[in-house]
Parts: sequence; structure tokens; C-alpha cells
Amino acid sequence: MAQPASFTRAVCAGAFALFATPAFAHHPGGASNTGGAGPIVTISASTLEAGHGAVAFLYEYISFGGLGDRDLIDAAGKHIHAHSIGTIQSTSASFAYGITDDFTISARIPWVNRTDIREGHHAHIAGVVNNTVDYRGDSKGLGDLTVLGQWRFLNNRATRTEAAFLFGVKAPTGSTNRFDQLGELFEAEFQPGSGSWDVLAGAAFTQRFGAWSFDTNVLGVIVGRGTQDTKLGDRFLYNAAVSYRLVGYAPPEQRAGLPSSALAHGAVPHRHEHPLDKIPAPPQWIVDAVLELNGEWHDYETVAGVRGVNSGGHVLLLSPGLRIARGGFSGYASFGIPIVNEMNGLQSKTGYRLFTGIAYAF
Repeated sequence: MAQPASFTRAVCAGAFALFATPAFAHHPGGASNTGGAGPIVTISASTLEAGHGAVAFLYEYISFGGLGDRDLIDAAGKHIHAHSIGTIQSTSASFAYGITDDFTISARIPWVNRTDIREGHHAHIAGVVNNTVDYRGDSKGLGDLTVLGQWRFLNNRATRTEAAFLFGVKAPTGSTNRFDQLGELFEAEFQPGSGSWDVLAGAAFTQRFGAWSFDTNVLGVIVGRGTQDTKLGDRFLYNAAVSYRLVGYAPPEQRAGLPSSALAHGAVPHRHEHPLDKIPAPPQWIVDAVLELNGEWHDYETVAGVRGVNSGGHVLLLSPGLRIARGGFSGYASFGIPIVNEMNGLQSKTGYRLFTGIAYAF
């Protein structure tokens, strides 16, 4: 028999975007939705049906710019401890499972690579002031595990409205002992893992109408104190997405096996089986066009209680994307460019972000 509409509508919707958290302040943090269009990075309120799951492999690439060697040298001459970073690259494995029709639990573990880390250096050699740039290299390793629960408390099928609470934790599973090419321990902000336990809480909302879908979510991250007595700064993530099913849209009444006129007069699908009911429907191609706003506010970090003035900030990305799916498989990509790029103090700024992945729902 063909899969029930409740499952096909919610295949991986938001299951992996839960952890596509932007790394705007230098600390990085969906699969197919076969019944209606859905977002890629924004968290949908849809959940997996009980007993069904999904796996995904995700890749996030963030390019930074804005600080050259001359900027770092000038800052060092003013006794400002500034650094620059080239990219943050994160390759992640994710898994999601429907505990009930309205409660999904998801987990994500990343491999993080921060590249081209440079730092201004101020020294006095034989009485002569010397301002230079230290080329510290890359920092890579296993990142922190994030586990998030999603409880859908509203699921109005008539209006196609959904709402869910989000709650979870980030565990300190990542590496915190990486050294640079000069033989010095990288600061906490450059380590693949934070060494801290963090608490996550938020909410998501979804409204579908025809082949369109509107999704929005907020997610707060309360950051604990981690390695090197460092608190990397609390975060507030907010997202909104408009999606449109270009190929493969079927109205809810067609998926239920009844014409619109029958449903309008209160008819319900009959429940007795026909022999053809046992023949699975052939998979079809699904194509969604997505336009998102992905924002993050990041608080200052503190080291031993001292606030770092060159940390934290606020970035908002405009992110068009595309999802292509067939059966349980899907692939998707989103390209984000900053329309707000306000960093505290002297920091590299986000140039662009690429987020892509493949997923399988079962």
C-alpha cells in the first residue's frame, strides 16, 4: 500500500535543518518533503511519522574576508589582539527518528575544519617594535554532538497549520587539543569542539497553502563554560522561508484518493482494501524552489570572565535554494549572501555560505 499522507507530508521536513546553524561569528554550528514544499535551513514544524526515520550527510562551507595582513599588523601596533580566518567547513552525519507522529528526535555530529587562521603579533626585539603576522594554519577535528527534540503541539489538517516546540542539548564531544603549525595550542574559539554543555530551546511554525509553504523558527542557545575557561557566547538563531513545489505537487484531496468536490461535502476516504491498494505507487520526481532568510545574533565570548571585544555580532543571510527528490532520496543546496553583516570589533566578515546535502528517508 502507498505510504500514508502523514508520512509523505513530513519526510525529513526540518529533521536535519535543525542543525544547519550558521557559523557567522566563527563558530559553526532538510531533506525531501514529498507532500508539500518545505525549507532547507529553516526548521519546519513538521515531524516524522512514528517508526520512520531518515539519515543525511551535510556539508557547510563559509567563506570569510575583510581582514588582510596589513589590517592585522596595524591592529597589533595598537595592541589589539585580532585574528583572521579563511573558511569554516563542516561535514556532518545526521539521523532523525519519529518517536510518535508528533515527536521527532534528531542528532548531528560534525567534522569541522577552520582554515587559514592568521593573527597579528606585537613584539619588542632589542628595543625595536616589531609588528608581524603569525600564520597559524588550520584547525580540524571532530565537533560537538547536538541532540534536539521536536514536539508538534498543533497539527490542523484542515488549515494545514503546524507548530512545534524545540528543545535539546549540545554535548562536548569535539576535540579541544589542536595545536597550530607554530606548536601553540589554538584558543577555544578555533578548536573543533567547545568543551561546553549548551542548552537549546525554541519554536517552529509552518503554514501550507496549495503548492506553497511558509516556515519560520527561532532557536536560542545558552552556552556553558568550556575549554580554556572560555564561554563562546550565547546565540539566537532565527529563520524564515517561502517554498514552492515546482514539480510533483499533488493537492491533499488527490493524495487522499477523493476529488475536491467530494471532500467539500464531508466525504472521507473509504477504508476497505482493493487488490491494487497493495501495489506501491511509483516514485515521482519532486523539485522545490526555496528562498530563505537565515539570521544569527552571537554574544561576546568571555575568557576567565573577561569579555573579548573582537567577538560576536549579527549576520543575516538571503539564501535561495533548490531541492530535488525521488522516492526516499533527496539532494538539496542553498547559497547564502549577507544582507546584514555587523561584527563586534575587528573581525573577519562572512563572505558567503554554501549548504548542501543528501538524505534518505525510510
